[in-house]
Amino acid sequence: MSTGRIEYMSKTLLKTVSLAAVAGILAFSPVQDAQAKKVKWKMQAAFASTLAHLGPAGQRIAEYVTTISNKRFELKFFEPGALIPPLECWDAVSKGSVESCYTTPGYHTGKYPGLAFMTAVPFGPGLGEFLGWQWFGGGQDIANKIYAKHGLVSIPCGAIGPETSGWFKKPVKSLDDLKGMKMRFFGLGAKVMTKMGMSTQLLAGADIYPALERGVIDATEFSMPNMDISLGFYQIAKNNYYPGWHQQVSIGELLANKALHDKLSDSNKMLLDVGCKSNMIYEYAETEALNPNAMQQMKSKYGVTNRRWTDDQLGAFEKAWMEVVKEESAKDATFKEFADSFYAFRKNYAIWGDAQALKSTYIK
Repeated sequence: MSTGRIEYMSKTLLKTVSLAAVAGILAFSPVQDAQAKKVKWKMQAAFASTLAHLGPAGQRIAEYVTTISNKRFELKFFEPGALIPPLECWDAVSKGSVESCYTTPGYHTGKYPGLAFMTAVPFGPGLGEFLGWQWFGGGQDIANKIYAKHGLVSIPCGAIGPETSGWFKKPVKSLDDLKGMKMRFFGLGAKVMTKMGMSTQLLAGADIYPALERGVIDATEFSMPNMDISLGFYQIAKNNYYPGWHQQVSIGELLANKALHDKLSDSNKMLLDVGCKSNMIYEYAETEALNPNAMQQMKSKYGVTNRRWTDDQLGAFEKAWMEVVKEESAKDATFKEFADSFYAFRKNYAIWGDAQALKSTYIK
């Protein structure tokens, strides 16, 4: 073979290899990757952006996902009712009418009462023990089976500290005073209040004040001082009761359409998961930091009397709760699965928890 022929073949081969290399680089370049894999999701929130803690939390997770992905995964926040009614996220996301919602499992109890365990449990633990059960003790695994049946994926995505247990127009002198009252109440605690003789209903945050004002309800619980201030309950009811026995910790979720979630790249799935976990830490710490001052502001500025249930009254609530657990478990296999898992974890955790328990002070 002639020298000229060899040089020609070498140049041709080099050109071919070079073009292949360029093509390979372009195939994996950020520009082309962004164009090929760009995702846009709408996320309707169940809580208004103006509502302390819960509202900004929804905006925060949308910002985390959009910014960290350099807009390759755009998650757009929509106010409650902008796309669908706040309490209809389950059906809308399941059908794919909207890609996702920032909400709470406690809003799905009309379909599966046991899902309330994934948000808050009466007389339940603090955040550490709760997440221990949810993430590592089987709680989320039980929930995942339910969500998957309906084409849904639930990612734990928010956490707030203890709430108060109710706004009342008059002091509750005896638990007999509760009989016949109409009250907005959330989650599993509502079943307890029903046992105490109350008529309960679940209302979205924005609907509570007008219902209280018009006398549709006589009392309400919603959340915590720094949140409740913005909703104005103190203008109608001046007695705020502690502790929030029904919600010592409350967990939110990013509810996503499963088919769309399955199509996400592994990096985008991880982005949602890590972004949600970061959001949970930030939100929980924020509630713990801001509520002491808000509690005092309720008293000094708005004339609210902060009251505490007696130990006997708390004992009555707890007894009613344990009756609810027994009754609901007997008629609902899914509820029983949640309850059995939750209390088995708590029993085992107590070995560690009791050994580590401390009073706030031992100095006399």
